[in-house]
Amino acid sequence: MPRFQRRKLGLFIWFALAGGAHAGESLPPLRVDPALLGAPPLRTPTASVPAPVGAAPAVSVMPVPPQPVPIPVVAPRPVVAPPQAVPTEAPAPGVVHVEAERIEGKSGVETVADGGVVLKKGGNVLMADHLIYREAEDEVDATGNVHLRRDTDAMTGPHLKMQLEQSLGFFETPLYAINRPPLQKPGQPPREAISGQGKAARLDFEGEDRYRFSDVTYSTCKAEVDNQDWYAKAKSLSLDYQKEEGDADKVTVVFKGIPILYSPWLSFSLNNERKSGFLVPTIGGTSQSGMEATIPYYWNIAPNMDATLSPRLLSKRGLQAVGQFRYLGQGYQGEVAGEFLPQDRVFNGDRSAFSMLHQQDFGRGFGGSLNLNRVSDDTYFTDLSTRLSNIAQTNLLREGRLFYNGGWWSTQMMAQRYQVLQDPSQPPAGIPYDRLPQVTLSAVRPDLPAGMVLNLNGEFVKFSHPDQTLAQGRRTTVYPQFSLPLQTAAFYLTPKIGLHATRYDLERQVPGLDTSLARNVPIVSVDSGITFERDMQLFGRNLLNTLEPRLYYLKVPYRDQRQLPLFDTGLVDFNFAQIFSENIYSGGDRLADANQLTAAVTSRVIDPVTGSELVRVALGQRYYFSDQNVTLPGMAPRTGHMADYLAGMTASLGQGFSLDSALQYNPRDKQMERFNFSGRYQPETGKLINAGYRYTRELLRQIDLSGQWPVMNGWSAVGRYNYSFKEKRAIESIAGLEYNSGCWSTRLVVHRLATAVGRTSSAFFVQLELNGFSRLGSNPLDMLKRNVPGYGRWIEPAADPVFGAQ
Repeated sequence: MPRFQRRKLGLFIWFALAGGAHAGESLPPLRVDPALLGAPPLRTPTASVPAPVGAAPAVSVMPVPPQPVPIPVVAPRPVVAPPQAVPTEAPAPGVVHVEAERIEGKSGVETVADGGVVLKKGGNVLMADHLIYREAEDEVDATGNVHLRRDTDAMTGPHLKMQLEQSLGFFETPLYAINRPPLQKPGQPPREAISGQGKAARLDFEGEDRYRFSDVTYSTCKAEVDNQDWYAKAKSLSLDYQKEEGDADKVTVVFKGIPILYSPWLSFSLNNERKSGFLVPTIGGTSQSGMEATIPYYWNIAPNMDATLSPRLLSKRGLQAVGQFRYLGQGYQGEVAGEFLPQDRVFNGDRSAFSMLHQQDFGRGFGGSLNLNRVSDDTYFTDLSTRLSNIAQTNLLREGRLFYNGGWWSTQMMAQRYQVLQDPSQPPAGIPYDRLPQVTLSAVRPDLPAGMVLNLNGEFVKFSHPDQTLAQGRRTTVYPQFSLPLQTAAFYLTPKIGLHATRYDLERQVPGLDTSLARNVPIVSVDSGITFERDMQLFGRNLLNTLEPRLYYLKVPYRDQRQLPLFDTGLVDFNFAQIFSENIYSGGDRLADANQLTAAVTSRVIDPVTGSELVRVALGQRYYFSDQNVTLPGMAPRTGHMADYLAGMTASLGQGFSLDSALQYNPRDKQMERFNFSGRYQPETGKLINAGYRYTRELLRQIDLSGQWPVMNGWSAVGRYNYSFKEKRAIESIAGLEYNSGCWSTRLVVHRLATAVGRTSSAFFVQLELNGFSRLGSNPLDMLKRNVPGYGRWIEPAADPVFGAQ
């Protein structure tokens, strides 16, 4: 083949290969920061060169129209700005497009290109100083400032040799970058892609969508490859995008030049699917158990079940085994968890915990559930848990349910028992009655003649108690109700009448009292309301203002209930929901007599465009026309003919401000019974201030302050302070700092909780998060979200961890 003169030209090579598959198009999406490629200068091409004489039929040479063609420039070791003029036009399928200052070769054998070589095939762009393309093997051999780019992924190095169709070959000492959009889970908000980069001694292409890096590093920091705050290095890293999994050997994580984590082997998923393997260890500590470290192992048993086994070392107590098993099937799902600490060195004995939650759908309206919880001793949670929700638990539920839903009617059978945890520093806690069993029935028929509606509630329950001095027995209740709803767009009126019938068959009744008792109480009520609307303007905004008065009358005649036992009954909290209910007591053992009228009015300010509620103000009071007769033991009857005033307000003021307040005022004693106030300022995620005050006369007076705010230079503070003026001590306090460098962040949090009089529980959390890679240390995020309302991670990771470590 004659030698061409030194000028720029383009060469298109059309392959007449069977199958039409293009290896370049099937490369795994190694998304790399285009910064790796640099910004090459442009040169104006000369006139196109005609096709060489005697070209084989399998090779088509076509002229290239004049256009700017970049001269490839090798990316310097510090990653710089992305190229500005990389060719983006992909050739037709099956076409190899070569551009260079000089091209020579032999038709059907090889093509040799020198000087600013650009090769394109199947969406891939290859640039080099010198390139040999062997047509028979479909092999490219590129040297000198070699750049390989596909979409936003890129790599660069001195030498690349690869069979394009088979994706077989190697890249010597490449720099690489990944700019991969994160895998989205259902319901997860979109997140920005994250860039990762590194270097390797060698990259082997081992077939379609298969890669192996040797002596590789990886980091999400955007600094120079050799000057990053953190990086992970591995002896080898394999990525298989067909199996969507990867493996790494001899992995070391280096932070600020110090190795902080080593693993001889890691196996991870490339698509967020579950995969067996060790998870990142956690380190922390509490005042009760000392320093602690946990090394969890995740076992992906099957697509519908998995388990996590977590040895937990407590410096003061010993080695604890922690396990969790989850399963999911057609019509059922559940979770089983257990903990075991042999010979607790502080407790001087074995300690354990167990929980199980199962939900079952049998089909045709039938279902069931099982909820079991147990601990070995009363102080298990206060000694061994770092979660406030666990430490505060006193009653552990054990319950099984079977139910049927028949559309307009449903029934349920339940067995229920509690394990009561007695705090040795507190007065003995009351033990609830067991329900062995409880059967309930409910039915609604809204299609009766004349618009009548039937509601039927029924219950049978057998109560038992370990205390032999307390009564136990069976209670049967039937409560049919007929109502006649009358409703228009702005007005409603609902009269209702019902008969509440209850029968007791008792055991261990107080001597001299009947063991069979009955109570029949008719109940009449009328509920009504009307809504007025008007347009209004406020601060230049067109708004909708409503006025919604409501009246509710209730008549319940007095029945002497002093001989009836108290199985499950208590006084209900007085609030806006309760003042429109038929009974001031919970449970079924007491029905309060009533001849009363409840009046309330609500006003709302609504944005008519979005429908969002900006302000809601409510006032309410109950008026009594007769004295109270039915009370609980030790409770004095109500005095006066007016209940306490209730008032409440919620407001979203814009610019991140919101308010919520409620009060209960006693007009008889002219005193505030209760007052709660909370305010929030949250202009954006990561900037938050909460302030609250809670007051209950003679019982409670607390302030609650919490927040999260950037301080300076990437530092953010987070905390909470809940102080009781009555007890003259802090109930709960949290103090923490968060730092974000862009590619890594750290959190240091201290949590202190008053568990009983004179007793506190303290825990500290230290966490290092390598953005887009892994989290190390003890995780305070769940605790912060529970205790700092509105808390949000202002350093949200932009992508899923590359190596699957959570």
